[in-house]
Amino acid sequence: MAHCYIEIGMKKPEIAKRLVRQLGESQGEAADRLDRVVHQIVAKLRRGEEAPLPGLGKFKVGADGRVNFEREKESDRG
Repeated sequence: MAHCYIEIGMKKPEIAKRLVRQLGESQGEAADRLDRVVHQIVAKLRRGEEAPLPGLGKFKVGADGRVNFEREKESDRG
């Protein structure tokens, strides 16, 4: 199911709405949860670390300083 986020290119508000439906959280709780995840990703990238999203792929900082997203191969998803 995680691959659906890659295929349709969801925006942050759409992901938060999906969290509300799937987890039964309020819109505010879902937005806070998503903000924490984004903050963790950005913090890792600033330290020069990869930021994995299990089942989706990973964010990496390239040699040129730009952030890239490397999708997980279909065979790695199980």
